[in-house]
Amino acid sequence: MKVVLRQDVPKLGEAGSVQDVKPGYARNYLIPQGLAVLATAGELKTAEHNAAVKARKITRQEQQLQSLADRIAGKRLEFTVRAGEGGRLYGSITASEVAEALAKLVGEEIDRRKVVLEEPIRQLGDHTVAVHLVGRLRPEITVSAVGDAEYQAAQAEREAAARAAAAEETRDENIAASSNQHDVSEGWTGGQVPGAHGYIQNEGGPATLTEEVGKGVRVEAEMDPVAE
Repeated sequence: MKVVLRQDVPKLGEAGSVQDVKPGYARNYLIPQGLAVLATAGELKTAEHNAAVKARKITRQEQQLQSLADRIAGKRLEFTVRAGEGGRLYGSITASEVAEALAKLVGEEIDRRKVVLEEPIRQLGDHTVAVHLVGRLRPEITVSAVGDAEYQAAQAEREAAARAAAAEETRDENIAASSNQHDVSEGWTGGQVPGAHGYIQNEGGPATLTEEVGKGVRVEAEMDPVAE
């Protein structure tokens, strides 16, 4: 069912616009509340005329506000706020606060209703915010929430503790690796080991002759060419 809105309806449309809605929504809510009327031929003709008038008005306003939009675009607002671990604010930055700070920066009053915020800012960091002046004029600004001195000090302590823990873990790993290398070199068994005139074929156990008393070892001697 088509209706013509008499007032702005959130998430549906602006006053004067023609909308296609479910019959029950129109009959039970929009029309009884005076928010809309049935889109008859006469209402549609009126709506078209009003839309044309509104479009011309918006065009004039865009021309008038273009200079302000240019001054707003790209601006950065910084708010120093209290925050806890994880960067969560102990309060919030509202559209009213953004509008007030922006007005001071550009030297012209900004209607808080023009600041597009679905919900107040509650997290540290940079946030892109649009300012809907009129029509297509939607300059964007950056709202930066920065932790106060108390938060910065606590964050520095957390980072220092994390670095110390990482350094200790690295040191323990290096000690463990060094210990493993020492154990392998001390307990080496099997294979050939250097002898006085060749190599001793070690059958297992410590690689010294004195410790091999009573155990058979085979000596593969390298013959001296002179002795031959």
